[in-house]
Amino acid sequence: MRVITGTAGGTNLKAPEGLLTRPTADRVKQALFNIIQYEICGDVLDLFAGSGQLGIEALSRGAARAVFVDERRDALDIVRENLRRTHLAEKAELVQGDYLSYLDRCKRRFRLIFLDPPYAEKYLENSLKRISEIDILAEGGIIITERPKEKPLDGAFSGLVRSKDYLYGKTAITLFRREEDAI
Repeated sequence: MRVITGTAGGTNLKAPEGLLTRPTADRVKQALFNIIQYEICGDVLDLFAGSGQLGIEALSRGAARAVFVDERRDALDIVRENLRRTHLAEKAELVQGDYLSYLDRCKRRFRLIFLDPPYAEKYLENSLKRISEIDILAEGGIIITERPKEKPLDGAFSGLVRSKDYLYGKTAITLFRREEDAI
């Protein structure tokens, strides 16, 4: 697992040990960042940070700041180490806690929001619902979700429009935009 391009391009990243974290495959990450490459700017939220690779890739490619949220201390220790390796620590904020608790107290707006939660739970749907209720997606912003392709992502989320779905092997990437930006 590595940073693909940008100021930290080629830097190898560590991942937490065990099966609780499932890093995005480099091939999927490269395809994802090719899709959003011209829209990387402003602040980024990596809500289920794990190793921090998605937020770090965005910082490497020009995002202004990133917030990394994970409830596991060991995961945030790895994010902290990866930020040091990439020399991007000064652009990052790390938050240990539950994703819904973070969203409930969030007062910022983000240009990019990465949602790559544990696959077996309803975290993806719950986080999309909560984000749509609190309106933290900046004008022109994008929510990028990752899930297994066999797991449906059904339902409408107030104020958000499903922009596009992409399939990469066993992985599905879905983009959401603010409703007024999609018109």
